[in-house]
Amino acid sequence: AITALFYLWVRSGFSKDAVAGALVFFPPDPPLYKFKRIAANGDVLPDIDDEAENLEEGNGGGGGGTEESKREEEDDDDSDSDSDLGTFEIDTKSSHKANNDANHTNNQQKVSAEVRRQRRKQREEARQKQRQEYSQDPIAAMTDRSNKLRLRAKRRSKIDARDDTNGVTYQFVPDIATLGTLPSFHGTIQAVKIGPQKRTGSYIAALLYKLPESEITPNTKTILYSHGNAADVGAMSGLQAMLAKNLKCNVLVYDYSGYGESGGIPMEKNTYRDVKLVYEWLVQNVTKHEHNVILYGQSVGSGPSCYLASRRCNVGGLVLHSPFTSGMRVLTPSRAMACLDIFPNIDRIKKVKCPVFVIHGQKDQEVGIEHGMALHAAVPEDCKRDPWWVRDKGHNDICDGPDIVEYMQRMNKFVKSLDE
Repeated sequence: AITALFYLWVRSGFSKDAVAGALVFFPPDPPLYKFKRIAANGDVLPDIDDEAENLEEGNGGGGGGTEESKREEEDDDDSDSDSDLGTFEIDTKSSHKANNDANHTNNQQKVSAEVRRQRRKQREEARQKQRQEYSQDPIAAMTDRSNKLRLRAKRRSKIDARDDTNGVTYQFVPDIATLGTLPSFHGTIQAVKIGPQKRTGSYIAALLYKLPESEITPNTKTILYSHGNAADVGAMSGLQAMLAKNLKCNVLVYDYSGYGESGGIPMEKNTYRDVKLVYEWLVQNVTKHEHNVILYGQSVGSGPSCYLASRRCNVGGLVLHSPFTSGMRVLTPSRAMACLDIFPNIDRIKKVKCPVFVIHGQKDQEVGIEHGMALHAAVPEDCKRDPWWVRDKGHNDICDGPDIVEYMQRMNKFVKSLDE
């Protein structure tokens, strides 16, 4: 794997983001949800046909992207040196479009278990095909994927900017055929597009699970949830509803650039831009105070979460769920390929100034528990909270089955401790 990544790095013109894309970012295809588009007069707009949009531009499915998408791909220097990624103030001008009345109950439908099994089987077959393509000819696969992502970013940027101008709002529609019936939520679920990003021009899709006004207090917390590399906000919708309901907090979950209904291209640097943009919007529109925000990073989501926590001294707390010390360290402890490393969580965790709760499965075969233990050990002493090393659990199943009860209990304990 190391040799292949090195070869990919050289052939891609020494682009670390090309390696990161091949190594890390695999959004569900197709997404596990969609945003229904609603015009300012209340009419439901037709779903966007990406191919039709592409032909409208006269590209015929061929290369080239917007200047924004080109800048995204060319921008491959040290992330900490970027002008838009340094120390930042909360931006009061972030825009969003939302449908405040959207709720799971508007979208529920009964789908047979057999249909759900078939949909899951189809998705797994698609993932296996993708992995085979990468293993057989990684350069060709990377080039083809890059071209598709660039065209997608161009289309999304155009569509979202037009919708923003026209006052279009959105309603969350989960893929019930794959996900099954989702937990009920007694608050509101707002589908929003936050943006545009200053550098890339893209918009980020997010869902806000908001408690009823009667349950909100000055100390109500909001979890800003950064999900794993093969998930999207649709896949996470059940857990987010349960978190909001059981912890009595709001939850904002978003999709990285290139995922789901978000625009842009999936890159390490863009995940930092994404979380920064969403955080700014959250503080301005929901919490009003940074100390009421809890950053939550699952797996690859630990990267943008650690990044932001290391830069915002007033954030309320940080939860790391199945995290890694850094991207390359998942493959090898050797630092010979340090030039290709991404998400240096082990360095950033030392700079956080908020309480940190680490969760990791003892049988995690994808990211060994030693990563979680190393991160917990590196947390400043006054910020450490008791970790949870989950017996008989792996990378993606910590919240499955009866363990969901203990998970909620431990999360509730952590949330309450932030006000002590």
